[in-house]
Amino acid sequence: MKIKLDENLPESLLPSLRELGHEADNVRLEGLAGRPNTDVWQAAQAGGHFLITQDLDFSDLRKFAPGTQAGLLLLRLRLPGRLALSRRILEVFQTENVAAWARCFVLVTDRKIRVHRSD
Repeated sequence: MKIKLDENLPESLLPSLRELGHEADNVRLEGLAGRPNTDVWQAAQAGGHFLITQDLDFSDLRKFAPGTQAGLLLLRLRLPGRLALSRRILEVFQTENVAAWARCFVLVTDRKIRVHRSD
């Protein structure tokens, strides 16, 4: 899976995601740090990347409807420290069939995963 991490997620996740077989990069590596979310979204879509973010600007399920985009994972943790964010993302990517999430809108919380599909 081609993954792009938003700038609000630890860059230290990249090697671990790559070890799991994903093609992972982040907003900073592409020179998009500090750019508007529309630029980040367009870059992710142009490259066919599954965007992982905790930015609520990406929370509108109607705007980011399943089937209309490459994939979006919105992470919402109660205490979103860098270690907690890294731990939860790696846990999800090690235990779930994330390849099946292509073109889906996925919401991940501390305890739940909700996958919205276009079906």
